[in-house]
Amino acid sequence: MLRVLIVCSGNKKSISPFVKEQVDELVSAGVMVDVFLIKGKGFTGYFRNIFRLWKQIGKASYDVINAHYGLSGLLAGLQFKIPVIVTFHGTDLYSAKLRFYSRMAQILSKKCIVVSPYMLPFVKNRNAAVIPCGVDFKIFYPMDKTTSKNKMKLSLDKKYILFSSSFDNQVKNYPLARKAVENLNDNSYELIELKGYKREEVALLLNSAELALLTSFTEGSPQFIKEAMACNCPVVSTNVGDVKDIISNTKGCYLTSFEPEDITDKIEKALAFGGKTDGRSQVSHLTSGLIAKKIIEVYETVAG
Repeated sequence: MLRVLIVCSGNKKSISPFVKEQVDELVSAGVMVDVFLIKGKGFTGYFRNIFRLWKQIGKASYDVINAHYGLSGLLAGLQFKIPVIVTFHGTDLYSAKLRFYSRMAQILSKKCIVVSPYMLPFVKNRNAAVIPCGVDFKIFYPMDKTTSKNKMKLSLDKKYILFSSSFDNQVKNYPLARKAVENLNDNSYELIELKGYKREEVALLLNSAELALLTSFTEGSPQFIKEAMACNCPVVSTNVGDVKDIISNTKGCYLTSFEPEDITDKIEKALAFGGKTDGRSQVSHLTSGLIAKKIIEVYETVAG
């Protein structure tokens, strides 16, 4: 039986939702998993965890370390006992500030995983596997809009557009989304900030909203879009990461430029579509269970 140590940030006092869901699926598939949470920010903050990590490694016979994001990968690579796999999620490769650390992590790792094929040019290790994060279909599925609104205490008279993240996340480009929604000139529409919600609540919001809106400057393989698709929620998104591949030719889903007028136009088209999409069937290959199997295959290759 494989034993794996997951290394990732713990700065939000808990494991990231998409990493936790991946861990849960790996455990369900029979992998023994321990999680090491890093406390601290930047290289200096991460490096302070090195002795804690070495102590953790000494507690068990791990076959593989899977670090999420470049800085975590660099920390995990500062030992030579356990082979390291680094999963890159986007910002760690696209950001000029973080790219150096990610390159060092690549050098110290046995293998890399990227969540989108469009990230491969940023990875020196051409042996990288392309495995997007999976979607938990048990949480994200189509629900009745009125019921979802009632559960989230949202007005039945208002129409909601769900933004992909917190408004203060600069990469997510909230000012562009706000301008596009303002261009509708209709006060019945409200843009919801996706911040501080539990996973089940995110699913309810996606089923309450008229559409899911992503205006990011860059992305790897945005979970927000995949989860919206799993809920059959219409999508309007800038052409970043693998969004084009995910929504493909799904009716009710639209790619946009970075011009607010174009986004407004696509929002109006999504609103005119007026209903559920067939997005769930389009992302059936991205269920968390199927993704876990692909990750385990990479683990087994590295572990020999």
